[in-house]
Amino acid sequence: MALVGDVLNWLAALPQPALVGATGGLILLECTIGLGFIAPGEAGLLIASTTVSAGPEGFSLARFLVLWVVVTVAAACGDSIGYVIGRRFGPSLRETKLIKKYGAEGWDKTTGILRKRGAWAVFFGRWLPVVRTLMPAAAGTAGLPYRKFLPAAMLGAASWSLAHISIGASLGAAAKQLEHYLSTGGLIVVAALVLVGFVVFTVRKRKKTKAKAALAANETAKTDEVAAAESA
Repeated sequence: MALVGDVLNWLAALPQPALVGATGGLILLECTIGLGFIAPGEAGLLIASTTVSAGPEGFSLARFLVLWVVVTVAAACGDSIGYVIGRRFGPSLRETKLIKKYGAEGWDKTTGILRKRGAWAVFFGRWLPVVRTLMPAAAGTAGLPYRKFLPAAMLGAASWSLAHISIGASLGAAAKQLEHYLSTGGLIVVAALVLVGFVVFTVRKRKKTKAKAALAANETAKTDEVAAAESA
């Protein structure tokens, strides 16, 4: 029973425009500040990337290039939305509920990197979780010119998407090779272990996010209490 091959062939047989469009949409949402914790863009990209090499025809350069271009543009568009939000609100953005949801610590870390590295921070920030979502807004807040921001964002998006698509394509090819050496039962065990690992990772990530949000809310409450005491 070619379990893995059947699944990968099914993914590869999906309408290419729909698959690529959905992946681009997830990436756009993940890269847009305020929505980054909702859309599983990175996981969706890795899954979609398996279709580059897992179809009946093997590796498809056309699929690779189309997915790469769409994901790069989608990521850059999400970054641009964050940049505009940062320009609109300025430094006061740090005190909004939007930023407190991510945690003021993450915002301060992002702005610190930006002050040290300038436009290069936008490029390297693409590779760091959380910072990836906050960096564009921080760049807008800091007044980094868009003519410097956009090339860095595009270069970061292009290299990041290239790496992820390459990894996904390699995983798709490796999975089909692995199928020749494992029984159906073995594949089920491997899939179960991967699923458990993903669930554990997701739960820990959510707990960490909630903890940061609770800490931020506590800090805000203490600040309000101090302000009220001083005004009294």
